[in-house]
Amino acid sequence: MSRGARHPVAAFFLGAASVLGFAPFELFPVPLLTLAALAWLWRAATPRAAALQGFAFGLGLFLAGVSWVYVSMHDFGGMPAPLAALAAVLFCCLLALFPALAGYVFGRLRSGRPLADAPLAAAAWTLSEWLRGWLFSGFPWLAFGYAQTPPSPLAGWAPLLGVYGVGFAAALVAVSWGLTFSSGITPASRALASSETPGRFHRRRHWPAAGAVAVALLAAGAGLMRVEWTRPAGEPLSVSLLQGNIEQGLKWRPERLQLSMDAYLRLARAHPADLLILPETALPLMLDQLPRDYLAELRRAARGGQGALLLGIAAQDLHGRYFNSAVGFGPGEVQAYRKQHLVPFGEFTPPAFAWTLALLRIPMSSFSPGAAGQAPLALAGQRVAVNICYEDVFGEELIRALPEATLLVNLSNTAWFGDSLAQPQHLQIARMRALETGRFMLRATNTGMTAIVNPRGGLERVLPPFSEGALVAEVRGHTGATPYVRWGNAPALLLVVAGLVVPLLGLRRSAH
Repeated sequence: MSRGARHPVAAFFLGAASVLGFAPFELFPVPLLTLAALAWLWRAATPRAAALQGFAFGLGLFLAGVSWVYVSMHDFGGMPAPLAALAAVLFCCLLALFPALAGYVFGRLRSGRPLADAPLAAAAWTLSEWLRGWLFSGFPWLAFGYAQTPPSPLAGWAPLLGVYGVGFAAALVAVSWGLTFSSGITPASRALASSETPGRFHRRRHWPAAGAVAVALLAAGAGLMRVEWTRPAGEPLSVSLLQGNIEQGLKWRPERLQLSMDAYLRLARAHPADLLILPETALPLMLDQLPRDYLAELRRAARGGQGALLLGIAAQDLHGRYFNSAVGFGPGEVQAYRKQHLVPFGEFTPPAFAWTLALLRIPMSSFSPGAAGQAPLALAGQRVAVNICYEDVFGEELIRALPEATLLVNLSNTAWFGDSLAQPQHLQIARMRALETGRFMLRATNTGMTAIVNPRGGLERVLPPFSEGALVAEVRGHTGATPYVRWGNAPALLLVVAGLVVPLLGLRRSAH
């Protein structure tokens, strides 16, 4: 196999191996090593070759890490297997274009000086991840910062810079080593090294600096983990998160409705709390179809009606629009949160793609988006920032309700993805949101993984997936604002701009 073919193949397997850094494996050093190896491949590649290697790396990463979209389209969406497989591969190819962009940008702007090129490579990589989380409604799944949840020392950067800042730090550690281990074969590195200086010495003289970069970022991250960015407020609150474990294939059958209602009522009665939480679309009904006596029984389980009930359910407004909602019931007035960031093809159909409805059989797939910047819900003495399903992937959207909110609550229905990597990966994302905001994240899901995440991103308790049960615990609301809550992704993007602008200025000077 020629060198031109070997490098993309190697990049593909490096990308696939990177999945080991994410949940459920959580071998956080692995993405650092694979990204370092990718940078080593990029060190002497043309822009076109670097883009191809980046594409191959991304294809391996996403085929291994998010091919569970096939499960949702075929197993639960009813799409024929060949079409679902083709759609999953094309989806992964689309996502792989973003690492390809990172490779191309690096190949165009690099100077050939390893330590000068390391910030450029980290910036190009982080830019590609941020763009992937923004364009076409965004899909930031498997952003490399998510692999650095605790116990990774780099997790300490999350309250300051968010997941993209953590990803930038991880990339800088990785590419500093990958580029330092250059063989000195690029024209620029030949110019820097004299004819009497062996290539091995040329490499070694950069190793202490690369090591210092890694040690500084890791040590600073470990130190930042000790900082108390927020503080507890109010008395402890008992919460009960219900996991009904209703199979997705059975949930929407009319004859199963009463069994679903009975399951959640039984769980609620057996596990009362100040705040009782049911997951996204827990019951396959519209809010106005829910029997009043049944709702009254659920509310009674929330401390005899003196507590609060948060119910994930579809609701309709006066204009006939449907919303994926979380409705809060307490001693006061009824409150509601309407999901803002909808899932393409799952909750709405993008323009020009109406033909997909003939291939997918997904109930309640024509929701309207809720308003941006909805206020937290006042429940059980807390200000609750609700997010539904994969809304918690978008950290900068979630912080709109902060610092007013004291608790984060995610209602999800990951049954669409079966027994796949999607569930532990989604829980790891929730851990990053807790870290960024310095607040408890309560996750109530239909089939898993129902969990309580503390403000340091640690798992307090988690229910086994695909089991019926309730997660009962005491938590405390938190007040205050982390730097990320105040500034969002802006600091991380400033690092990206700095990493890109300096090489551009260098190119302009060399052109003159």
